[in-house]
Amino acid sequence: MISNYRKALPAFVLVVAFCVSHAVAQQPSPDEAIYKKIDVQISKMTLEEKVGMLHASSSFTSGGVPRLGIPELVTSDGPHGVRLEHGRDWRTDNDHVDDSATYLPTGVCLASTWDPQLGYAYGTVLGSEANARGKDVILGPGINIIRSPLNGRNFEYESEDPYLVSKMAVGYIKGVQDQDVSACVKHFLANNQETQRTSINVLMSERALREIYLPGFKAAVEKGGVYSVMGAYNKFRGEWCTENAYLVNNILKGEFGFKGILMSDWGAVHHTAEALWNGTDLEMGSDLLGLPYNKFLLADTVVALVKKGVIDPQTIDDKVRRILYVMYKIHKFGNRKPGAFSTKAHFAIAQKVAEEGIVLLKNNSLLPLDASAIHSIAVIGANATRPQSEGGGSSQVRTRYEITPLEGIKRIAGDGIHLTYSPGYRIAKDATADRALIDSAVEAAKKADIAVIVGGWTHGYNNYAWDDNAYDAEGIDKTDMAMPFGQDSLIAAVVKANPRTVVVLVGGGPVDMTSWINETPAVLESWYAGSEGGDALAGILFGRVSPSGKLPMTFPKTLAESPVRALGQFPGDSTTVEYDDDIFVGYRYFDTWKVKPQFAFGHGLSYTTFQYSNLTVTTHGQTAVVSLAITNTGHRAGAEVVQVYVKQNHCTLRRPEKELKGFEKVFLQPGETRNVTLTLQKDAFQYYNDLRHAWTLDPGAFTILCGSASDDIRASKVIFIK
Repeated sequence: MISNYRKALPAFVLVVAFCVSHAVAQQPSPDEAIYKKIDVQISKMTLEEKVGMLHASSSFTSGGVPRLGIPELVTSDGPHGVRLEHGRDWRTDNDHVDDSATYLPTGVCLASTWDPQLGYAYGTVLGSEANARGKDVILGPGINIIRSPLNGRNFEYESEDPYLVSKMAVGYIKGVQDQDVSACVKHFLANNQETQRTSINVLMSERALREIYLPGFKAAVEKGGVYSVMGAYNKFRGEWCTENAYLVNNILKGEFGFKGILMSDWGAVHHTAEALWNGTDLEMGSDLLGLPYNKFLLADTVVALVKKGVIDPQTIDDKVRRILYVMYKIHKFGNRKPGAFSTKAHFAIAQKVAEEGIVLLKNNSLLPLDASAIHSIAVIGANATRPQSEGGGSSQVRTRYEITPLEGIKRIAGDGIHLTYSPGYRIAKDATADRALIDSAVEAAKKADIAVIVGGWTHGYNNYAWDDNAYDAEGIDKTDMAMPFGQDSLIAAVVKANPRTVVVLVGGGPVDMTSWINETPAVLESWYAGSEGGDALAGILFGRVSPSGKLPMTFPKTLAESPVRALGQFPGDSTTVEYDDDIFVGYRYFDTWKVKPQFAFGHGLSYTTFQYSNLTVTTHGQTAVVSLAITNTGHRAGAEVVQVYVKQNHCTLRRPEKELKGFEKVFLQPGETRNVTLTLQKDAFQYYNDLRHAWTLDPGAFTILCGSASDDIRASKVIFIK
């Protein structure tokens, strides 16, 4: 009996295993279960109720269906903090609303960390605070390619490089959405300038589209699983981006498999039928546009078109299905995670991002400052005392506090170091060099052991993009790279008076430094560094933190040397901008055309040194595994970003000199060695052949280059890919 039982056991196990696996296979996936619920809800809706969900119901909400318990969808700016509360249509008195959020460093500072894990932490802060404030969608990240140094919105964006953008955006998105809030990646697509952004027609090659401008959005959908995407204001190849069939239906929803909401930028819908047919799911805007919400383009007119048979009812159902899908994914109908608002932990993450994002551009042994050997510091510059959080346009953040550079320096200097402050320049319309302010700053610098000048760009003076003093702001681009308010004269005079001068630059991108960079011993790029930016900056100045930020964009010496001036157009004529710089954006241009920038892509110094050794590259079919050792050869702890570039030695179509295809940030103690291993997949060796309309890998020799910046390659190997 026992023997027969043992003989039958394998067959019995197989039957049970089959039944279990069959039962598991029959279980609906989470999305299938969601869609079943959605279909039931849609079946109960009237046409008018469905259409009511396709357009705004206030400046930051879209309509719900109260009869069925479907709430409004609540959105909020912005990419680096939950925007101050405006109430419905900016008219509600919110003086007693607790809307003082954590002001995170802006997107370009986050990208300068080159740390996707920190990107995730950044996203969790945004998601948690949006959740606590009752928001469903946070309108970020902004991932438009930094094509020109003049774009006024570069401070919100991340990089000139699509690979770096992709890696940082995915972490941000997952961090937000793990807090039961939808991220909204923007602006799809080619919103690379603010000048005439609501009318300009962007023309670019298919190769530039595929290699430079699409990868970040592709990664956001396929790897980040983003729930919503915002269409851009501009036209692309003659069609408005928000209602562009090729971009939205063919690529975003077709090729990328995007399941969520394609919402318009505010007021970016232009045609009812085209928007419905070509992929717009949600029309956002304000009644400040001059129309009541039921007269938006995707409102009452849609009801009439469906009843006339012009629009298929299933088209409307698809859009409602997408909106409800996002609601279910963020648990709008279920048990939502509790959010937290303006917490100590959130401010700590803001400080960590600033510490890792601030970039040491130049250092002739002046930094770090030795507090025990310094008796006096002259802090100079209006930006040293200027809060930045409520500047820049729609990304403004009201924060509980913001530590300015002067405050941060005071905290570390304490009573042992005498501090003086001089504004040095005046932030005002058409302000030029002020001789009295410069003379006062020079006198202070002469009397001090160290001078620290805090200059650079500013946000709008009264927080809005259209103000006279807006340089880094929505709605306006810079006209050149020259610092405003006579700062070049100030820096030159102070450096001459005190050669021990540190220049700290605030802003969203490069400035023309040619008149003073050679004489200045130390320069830091601090970006817009958030609520804790002053403490982060001071920590780096005094060596409590070793800088590890790396530039996510190239800093050209002059505007004339940037690729948009050398090859392309910016901002185009009154109707069109042609991207003749094509795939040669940023370092791809500088490296290929052998133009030496002021500071290269990926550049950033440390207070310690790193040695690269033992590089090996092993190929496996059309992939390669890159391995090397990194040693901290200095006397301080620090972090290095190991950057891996790929160069194709011979190619059918011209390619850039090299392209970033991998990186890793490594934290090391003095004397510590760590092995770094990165795998390059097939796509690292491909390019888009627009003659064949396909991604292509030309077999042959490739050079793998590993370094600390695009112009600082430490090790290389030639490999062959078949």
